[in-house]
Amino acid sequence: MSDATQTATGAVASIWRYPVKSMMGEELHDARVSDHGLLGDRVYALLDGSDGRVATAKNPRKWPTLFAFGSTFIERSEGAHSSVVRITLPDGTVVSGDQSDLNRLLSKAINREVTLVATGRGHAGGAQSSVPASRTAKAEEYWPDIEGLDYRDAVTDFELPAGTFFDCATVHLLTTATLDTLRQFYPQGRFEVQRFRPNIVVKPVEFEQPFPENSWIGHTLAVGDEVRLNITGPCGRCVMTTLAQGDLPSDTGILRTAVRQNRANVGVYAAVVRGGTIRRGDQVRLSAG
Repeated sequence: MSDATQTATGAVASIWRYPVKSMMGEELHDARVSDHGLLGDRVYALLDGSDGRVATAKNPRKWPTLFAFGSTFIERSEGAHSSVVRITLPDGTVVSGDQSDLNRLLSKAINREVTLVATGRGHAGGAQSSVPASRTAKAEEYWPDIEGLDYRDAVTDFELPAGTFFDCATVHLLTTATLDTLRQFYPQGRFEVQRFRPNIVVKPVEFEQPFPENSWIGHTLAVGDEVRLNITGPCGRCVMTTLAQGDLPSDTGILRTAVRQNRANVGVYAAVVRGGTIRRGDQVRLSAG
């Protein structure tokens, strides 16, 4: 993809990763990207001891406190066998993924028997077990009673991509313009980045359409000098966007507005065409074809 075929689209406003699925993540200045996504992103998850399903805030009736946990990915230093995760419990206690009593402490904090597991892909370590790259994990999703969703007031099962803890794709992008548009339709709602859990937030150069990333689908996006992403489809939203977290209140109007204004889509998914390093402030360019 030569520079002549690219159109300036915007710049990277922020970069995020979420080391443990459905726990709070961390904002980064830069990140390494491979075909597994951002290094350290969603490489751990909790497995339910009773049914083996992946714990996810998509079913808050079963997992009401996941957003009260924080997670940080500690990249392996020279000579270390693998990276490790640190988890902050709701009471502020910090535990490490490689300590022997971790699962007992997590189970006590979440009031349910769980095991921390690492994906078999990428560079995750520090968990007592891992999910093989060929295994397809399962999880549950609660659909709130909102007109326009595929289901209403129901719980459904879904499968995660084999060997991963992603819901759908390895990278998720969102523009500041989309958040601004949603705020116009629902001014009392707090449309903050944290509600939508993207990896890359892009501030567009300019936009005429209300949801500019919709037009990226089917194209290749260049992020900085190295990384190339194939934009594969829209990111359909779920009940997680409505949940309280930090100082953000519970608000079903967030999802209801997304349903009414953009068919419940907020942001887009992407697959990695070429890896490398991305940094805050990197220029973002869209291919012509």
